[in-house]
Amino acid sequence: MKIIIVGAGEVGFHTASRLSLEDKDVIVIEKNADALRRISENLDVQTIEGCGSSPAILEQAGIKGADILLAVTNSDETNLVASLFANILSPATIKLTRIRGEEYLMYQDALKHDPYRIDVMINPGAEAVKTVERLLQVPGAVDVGEFADGRIKLIGVRLGGSCSVCGIRLIDLVHRTGDKKILVAAIIRNEKLIIPSGEDHLLKGDLIYFVSGENELKEALKIFGKRAEPFNHVLLVGGGNLGLKLAQALERLSIHTKLIEKDPDRCRELVEHLDKVVVLQGDGSDQRLLQEENIQDMDVVATLTGDEETNILISLLAKRMGALKTVTRISKFSYFPLVSAIGLEHIVSPRLAAINTILQHVRRGKVLSAMALKGEEAEVLEAVALETSDIVGKPLRQIQFPRGALVVAIIRGDEVIIPTGDSVIVPQDRTIIFSTRQAIPQVEKALMVKLEYF
Repeated sequence: MKIIIVGAGEVGFHTASRLSLEDKDVIVIEKNADALRRISENLDVQTIEGCGSSPAILEQAGIKGADILLAVTNSDETNLVASLFANILSPATIKLTRIRGEEYLMYQDALKHDPYRIDVMINPGAEAVKTVERLLQVPGAVDVGEFADGRIKLIGVRLGGSCSVCGIRLIDLVHRTGDKKILVAAIIRNEKLIIPSGEDHLLKGDLIYFVSGENELKEALKIFGKRAEPFNHVLLVGGGNLGLKLAQALERLSIHTKLIEKDPDRCRELVEHLDKVVVLQGDGSDQRLLQEENIQDMDVVATLTGDEETNILISLLAKRMGALKTVTRISKFSYFPLVSAIGLEHIVSPRLAAINTILQHVRRGKVLSAMALKGEEAEVLEAVALETSDIVGKPLRQIQFPRGALVVAIIRGDEVIIPTGDSVIVPQDRTIIFSTRQAIPQVEKALMVKLEYF
């Protein structure tokens, strides 16, 4: 598969990093020499210095033979022009375009059709709002993914000292879960990813990812020592586009919300677009203001300003002052391990949300959705089982599934199945597959052709 990436920023770099390790032919176009140097020094990909909106540069990159074009610069205009010229030069190439401006998103339906033919428009802000909504709807979770139209949840939780299942083997977990649809898919211990077997133990401090049916989620959270009651009081810091969209979403959910914004002019704009949210003009890092707003009674404080260092500091302050949970907007991927080390595990990243959308559309096989974990060492795919694959028609224990990959759920019509070794996948089942980054190429092949081709 040949993929051309226009833009070597955080999204372009980390997308190229993932795809280059999967034996894909990746070409990165970037006009900034320093950003391009970062790519060439760290990744095994081809690079071209120039503007990706130039038809000559696109032809130099081989657009006519490319399967996919990813236009992910920080400029909506550059991304749109690159995609439009790509359509002229190579109509068969699938085009994924990152767009943030509302004035362009208003026309996304028209842009998907002739003469423009932009296949997918990626709006990182909208995806980030969905991420925060999911975190707010699952108290106690560090990470939340939804599959099969929300019927399957992938939940990341940190095991605390009060967790009753700490110290037990996974094979014995069934005695606690009974007939509930719960499966531990991964353990992250000391920053290392473990795809567990039944003999692995759950330990205090582990970050575990488990799969649960929607109806069993509350009970699953209780089993792992986490709060299951919904949040009622939320404080947002930062009234930019992300803050506004999230505030509007919380209004629709009837959650009592306050929003702090420093700019008085922006506050007036926010008031015009919000009905129930209380808008406060002030500095979110002002300890006295936080005390006046009873920060200790807040279920969640979400710091969403455009400055991630400010977001980190306000989240730490909110935790020290008694807020039950913080959600911190982070853009730089290199910050993820740092913020986790200082106790800020609930992170929202518009850039990571954009990458998840991209992965869904570059995966081979009939992939419906994809989710990369924040540590980037694993990925979760939702795919339709094809008749041509050897994952169909025999018990899972008899299938030579790639090492480092695990089928964690099967959806058959309205039925949700958390599989055992005796479970059998049939054609057209929707399967949820948890995989290490190294196993992704083999998983892709498994979704398309028979496993003996490995």
